[in-house]
Amino acid sequence: MERYWNQEIECASREDMKKLQDERLVAQVKHVYENVKYYRDLMDEKGVKPEDIKSTDDLHKLPFLSKADLRDAYPYGLLATPLSECVRIHSTSGTTGRRVVAFYTQHDIDIWDECCARAITAAGGTKDDVCQVAYGFGLFTGGAGLNGGSHKVGCLTLPMSSGNTERQIQFMRDLNSTILCCTPSYAAYIGETVHEMGLTPEELPLKAGIFGAEPWTEEMRRSIEKSLGIKAYDIYGLTETSGPGVAFECSEQTGMHINEDNFIPEIINPDTGEVLPEGEVGELVFTSITKEAFPLLRYRTRDLCVLSRKKCSCGRTLIKMAKPMGRSDDMLIIRGVNVFPSQIETVLIEQGYSPNYLIEVDRVNNTDTIDINVEMNPDQFSDKVGDLQDKERQLAGAMKTMLGINPKVHLVSPKSITRSEGKAVRVIDKRKLHD
Repeated sequence: MERYWNQEIECASREDMKKLQDERLVAQVKHVYENVKYYRDLMDEKGVKPEDIKSTDDLHKLPFLSKADLRDAYPYGLLATPLSECVRIHSTSGTTGRRVVAFYTQHDIDIWDECCARAITAAGGTKDDVCQVAYGFGLFTGGAGLNGGSHKVGCLTLPMSSGNTERQIQFMRDLNSTILCCTPSYAAYIGETVHEMGLTPEELPLKAGIFGAEPWTEEMRRSIEKSLGIKAYDIYGLTETSGPGVAFECSEQTGMHINEDNFIPEIINPDTGEVLPEGEVGELVFTSITKEAFPLLRYRTRDLCVLSRKKCSCGRTLIKMAKPMGRSDDMLIIRGVNVFPSQIETVLIEQGYSPNYLIEVDRVNNTDTIDINVEMNPDQFSDKVGDLQDKERQLAGAMKTMLGINPKVHLVSPKSITRSEGKAVRVIDKRKLHD
């Protein structure tokens, strides 16, 4: 039987939800216009006043915000409440330029905890569960978000953070952890370590995992489910909107329900900004309608996905977003062909390889090159050169079929690619160093 944390909201009628969103959007636009000079200037430039926004039907009139705006306004330019009302910050793990800093009032944290509580409950969590949070703590939102949601549900919470994997497994077994929360790449690494320690999935008390913060494929989901003996649930969020819990998966696992009472989603054409109809692939845009300290209106996530209002067997009426297919800014263009790391991961897992890989892109004599380093499992390892070359050729052929271009594939020895305890680094694009 499906469980809900807040059934009234999660199963609200479309009419009731729209009414709530309309009221909250009107109030939020007024709040932002009056308190955030940066966004007020953007609205004035576009000739839009708060009184022009009467409902969600007017959302398209508002200007977009991008990550570049957040960097330009760093650190306090988008703050909408007095600093004295803020109780915490979090920051993105961004590797370029200024980091994005998001502010939270206590009310913002309470709502975030509520969103994560819904995700944990949808994964089968109750106050009788033991929730092991192995997302990183600190400025990264993963640890804090799931930790708060777990407390709200009433689970015994293990705030482990990431790393020290053998200790993670020991605590998991000694304290009977039933729910694991971490990045999918770290979950895969825990599964690998369990196997190396001579344990079987049946010897772990886990029943479910809540994994997010980086892209992962259905093939990777099945691989993690098998190695840990669990059901693996997806969760989605951004530091800019609060953190994990913007959307979460239910038992049907055909997309993530967006917490529409707090976030209004749109799909746009990433090139023109035009709003696209339901069912079309485009860039996901979010408007935060309950956030006090750092409320972003029409924030461009750069994630490419699809929205669907198709009836869900779980009973929730919250709109669903498909697993992001990549990011409009993470997409690699190799010799004019669009390539997403998730496509490469799909091929690897289908061919029986581990999801530990590193893509190196370069430009040699004005031609793009792509090298894919793939880690072998111990049982695939061979020191016979002929065997390795045959396997590399076979894998390169499967990659060409999927990608439409010829990559160079290099099979490397087990454990030779650095493991990530936070977000996995999958791509090194050396072209940026030359350009």
